Amino acid sequence: MTHLDGPGDNQVQGPGDGPDVIATEIGPEVIATEIAGAVERLSDLWSVAIQGAVLRLSLHQLRALRVLETAPGLNLTGLAEWLDIGMPTASRLCDRLEAAGLLDRAYHPRRRREVQLRLTAAGRHVLEDVAGRRTRALALTLAVMEPADRAALRRGLRAFLRALDVTSTSSRSDAPGRG
Repeated sequence: MTHLDGPGDNQVQGPGDGPDVIATEIGPEVIATEIAGAVERLSDLWSVAIQGAVLRLSLHQLRALRVLETAPGLNLTGLAEWLDIGMPTASRLCDRLEAAGLLDRAYHPRRRREVQLRLTAAGRHVLEDVAGRRTRALALTLAVMEPADRAALRRGLRAFLRALDVTSTSSRSDAPGRG
């Protein structure tokens, strides 16, 4: 079988796993294991890429900024639920992001007791910087691949995302605290 998680990962390692194998011969569990290994390595690549970012953020801080980019105006409860963290932790997280100038808190226009969270221009800039660094790091790896392999990867990722859309049972747009 072809492993995606180490040196020599393009080596055929067993009978029936060569380029002529029909995709249905390889079970979803085998492929899922290989993808999990690739995702771990991709996560490592991304973590290294963000180390040189304009502002060094923890993964929780970066996730919070990404959530607020996706759901501007989310309240603290919604952010805590989205990140699956407690309210005190979410509050301290927002305190740090606000102190760094990456997040603003403002009263909801109709519900004055509710505070909305929004990215600042500096927060958007940090996310753009991190995204650019990650893209460049990934592009360096993709540049080593053969064009046909890159095209196959792209087709596979598109098919995977379509399947994910079909099997997804919850939507982030229904996250609590929006509004």
